[in-house]
Amino acid sequence: MRFTFRQLEYFVAAGEAGSIRGAAEAVSISQPSISAAIAHLERELGLQLFVRHHAQGLSLTPAGRRLLHETRLLLDRAEGLHGVAAELKEQLGGRLALGCFVTLAPMILPELIQSFAGEAPAAEIALFEADQERLVAALRRVELDLALTYDLQIPDDLVFTPLAALPPHVLLPAAHPLAGRAEVSLAELAEEKLVLLDLPLSREYFLSLFLREGLEPQIAQRSAQQEVVRGLVANGFGYSLANARPRLGAAPDGRPLVRLALAGDPPPLRLGLARAESLQPSRLSTAFAAHCRKTMAEGGIPGMDLS
Repeated sequence: MRFTFRQLEYFVAAGEAGSIRGAAEAVSISQPSISAAIAHLERELGLQLFVRHHAQGLSLTPAGRRLLHETRLLLDRAEGLHGVAAELKEQLGGRLALGCFVTLAPMILPELIQSFAGEAPAAEIALFEADQERLVAALRRVELDLALTYDLQIPDDLVFTPLAALPPHVLLPAAHPLAGRAEVSLAELAEEKLVLLDLPLSREYFLSLFLREGLEPQIAQRSAQQEVVRGLVANGFGYSLANARPRLGAAPDGRPLVRLALAGDPPPLRLGLARAESLQPSRLSTAFAAHCRKTMAEGGIPGMDLS
């Protein structure tokens, strides 16, 4: 389209006024601007829109009358965009690029996104599940609006808003001799086999729990998949440590697991929302953050059993 809405407005003004002078007065613009706009439209459309008379009088041609009618409709529709935009401002719409720590995603995201959809049915949530290093890199590249993750070495150029504290606990197979206890210490487990969640920064956190007590774990198996870790524990390959607490008290193969508190007041991981400090939060990301705070304050963490 090689003409503008402004030129169309000048054409309508001239058609309604019947003269260049009247159109110029109606839209508060110079007469040469009106003449230039009409001439441009006639060249682009290949039509004569007006018959020029002496003393700058104008008469619409048959083609001009038809074009005047269509142009009025077009300008009315264009003006209606302001009303549509005002309506959209009152809705929560658009696209939210949401990252999530990979072990948390299966538990939290489905229920959390489903409940947020009631507040923002027009919103599109694009998901990205990854370990902490990849989440931080994506946030720094501003590929994500927000990331739901732990406070594992959050750099200074990211803003982290804590939502809940998750202390570490011990996972044991149901037949383990300690399974009936309320809590267990790392010292009691130090000689047993450990199944380690082998993710960047996560493994350093879990190993630091032993280090602070002067212990060295006996690592028997490693996996970057939390469900594999749970399956190995349930099948008797050893114990493990975790922070997230899925409601399902069993491994993926259905074998039962037991969760025990870890004695000694170990440091928890904080679950929260991270974003790039340089990225101005959108209305949608602000609303999603508020929904997370409200949900976790009122009903606990979606998908988790915190009892």
